[in-house]
Amino acid sequence: PEDVKSLRSVINPDISRIRNIGIMAHIDAGKTTTTERMLYYSGYTRTLGDVDDGDTVTDFMVQERERGITIQSAAVTFDWKDYRINLIDTPGHVDFTVEVERCLRVLDGAVAVFDASAGVEAQTLTVWRQADKHQIPRICFLNKMDKNGASFTYAVESIKQKLKTKPLLLQLPIGEEKTFRGLVDVVTKEQIIWKSTSGLDDGKIFERKPLLEADDPNLFQELQDTRNALIEQVADLDDEFAELVLGEYSESFDLLPADKLQAAVRRVTLARAAVPVLCGSALRNKGVQPLLDAVAAYLPAPSERPGDALKWYNDDLCALAFKVLHDKCRGPLVFIRIYSGSMKPQSAVYNINKSCTERMSRLLLPFADQQVEIPSLTAGNIALAVGLKQSATGDTLVSSKAAAAAAARRAGRAAGDLLLAGVDVPEPVFFCTMEPPSLAEQQDLDNALSCLQREDPSLKVKLDPDTGQTVLCGMGELHIEIIHDRIKREYGIDTYLGPLQIAYRETVLNTAQATDTLDKTVGEKRHCVTVELEVRPGHARLTAERAATAPAIEFAAGAVPTELRGAVENGIANSCVQGPLLGFPVQGIDVTVQSLTVHPDTSHTMVSACVSRCMQKALKKAGIQILEPLMNLEITVSEDHLSAALADLAQRRGSVQEIQSRQDNRVVVAAVPLAETMGYSTVLRSLTSGSATFTLELACYQALNSHEQRALLQRTRGLV
Repeated sequence: PEDVKSLRSVINPDISRIRNIGIMAHIDAGKTTTTERMLYYSGYTRTLGDVDDGDTVTDFMVQERERGITIQSAAVTFDWKDYRINLIDTPGHVDFTVEVERCLRVLDGAVAVFDASAGVEAQTLTVWRQADKHQIPRICFLNKMDKNGASFTYAVESIKQKLKTKPLLLQLPIGEEKTFRGLVDVVTKEQIIWKSTSGLDDGKIFERKPLLEADDPNLFQELQDTRNALIEQVADLDDEFAELVLGEYSESFDLLPADKLQAAVRRVTLARAAVPVLCGSALRNKGVQPLLDAVAAYLPAPSERPGDALKWYNDDLCALAFKVLHDKCRGPLVFIRIYSGSMKPQSAVYNINKSCTERMSRLLLPFADQQVEIPSLTAGNIALAVGLKQSATGDTLVSSKAAAAAAARRAGRAAGDLLLAGVDVPEPVFFCTMEPPSLAEQQDLDNALSCLQREDPSLKVKLDPDTGQTVLCGMGELHIEIIHDRIKREYGIDTYLGPLQIAYRETVLNTAQATDTLDKTVGEKRHCVTVELEVRPGHARLTAERAATAPAIEFAAGAVPTELRGAVENGIANSCVQGPLLGFPVQGIDVTVQSLTVHPDTSHTMVSACVSRCMQKALKKAGIQILEPLMNLEITVSEDHLSAALADLAQRRGSVQEIQSRQDNRVVVAAVPLAETMGYSTVLRSLTSGSATFTLELACYQALNSHEQRALLQRTRGLV
């Protein structure tokens, strides 16, 4: 950007003028296009970028530009009027849910973008739930008002019904589909019309003027009704505003000043009692400037957001590392959100999670794939730190170990308890082997995977103990495909990718008891342990969250001394890493340790080894059941191709839960085993002439029936 340097003069604005926001939505709702328009109208860029042309600012990765999708979130800092906006454009694809999660964790507000013709879609629900979890106030932007099938009323009703929230209509569209040409501001009773001059329709020129009854009687009446309904809605949710309305303006709502209504809408939005709804068409350059005004007017400043741990740090530095990028020249760049205090280059910071002190060499302000060096940064801002070798996603950074100890004393807690909440990473559902072209490049591949793992917490890499192969575990086919592509382009290693495998789980069918004794003399010490334990089924159906949890362990009264409980738990956990049937993790079981007899000289390692061996015996006795990942599938398909899509779904062991209507299309909500979705996108495109779209999300793990389990065992053992 040409005028990035002008931001140097206002590096640290007043905290009340800062807005940390994210753009979130279902895939293809127009997040990146909306972001591009925001950058253009703020003066950050001189030309309008386009996703189809591959020249957008925030989608700067080669893979993003080739596919026309956002893969990793990009941060951009720009000024709008006298506000500093730190904006993060997040991915919409379900494979990159963790990208959305870790960004929402550090944001103060969000703009949820909707396709006005589709309303609330599958991934919209997912990101909305993530924002609910982090208690983030939101604004809704109904995009694509110019698209065929766009319906303002349908989209608003969809928000009300599916998101179970109260929409506050702050704008009304003037026209829909091809006739869409502007907006009516419900708060100020003005119409906003965009004009093209000399053939250039870049959306910079628009006219604001009061809407009069003579202009359009029907629209004027709709505005009056909508504004009265808005005032009543806000009065129900805000006591201060209700007193004002019932007092001074009880005779006529028309006399109510716009600024009083705006202040009340802001209070309601910050309390997350309702969400303001705006509309426009980012691609046609309409409605983005009022959206930026709404971001400044209704979304919170950093000082207006709650923070439990922060009050104990006073004015000392407290920051959260929420993302890592690897730069070939500068090494790891760590994205940091500063919650209190300030940061300067060439200073030391203490990482509470890793219990280590690191030196930060430089501090940068992020502009997508470009950065500007800055001399300092204060609370409320987002920055990039250079030189932090250990810090990773979810780490809490403070000024020193002494500062962490002082804050812990003030809170009356241990320093480790004063961590800022990190990021919940779901368990991977796909895995495959990855091999370098030659053994000489194995070290380079390990280094590349290490860097990518630090960047992406949802990517897991492990070594298969039997074959010695590197195994990649990811969130979906696209996720692993992108990792493979990045290793080839960024690190120059032409790796071989094995076939995609499903991450099954194992559990037990019955209750079983086992006893085991380990008696070994090492040197002059005799190690002798006898353990008796019982395993039993916990949950036959594991939710996506529970699939990552360890077995529930109980100890019979007086059976295990307190000092040995850690060793016993370690032995049980180790035995559950690889199940006895196919080597998948064992989950959904309960374990009771009934007795433990230990010789005085026995080491904790031997206790763990004996418990682990006993667990394997008990698991084999109890009989193993394979659990497979079950996915929530949502297909949007036209009426003509509905029967073909349903027939194909029936062959894939899918169960249809409901079929909804969405404008002229049908939305099939179904559950289908992950194993049956391999290559599904190609099949669905063929069946529907490329018109259908679908989304997948992990729902839970369910037991395989006996026939499917036998078939899986035969395939795995190479018998078929």
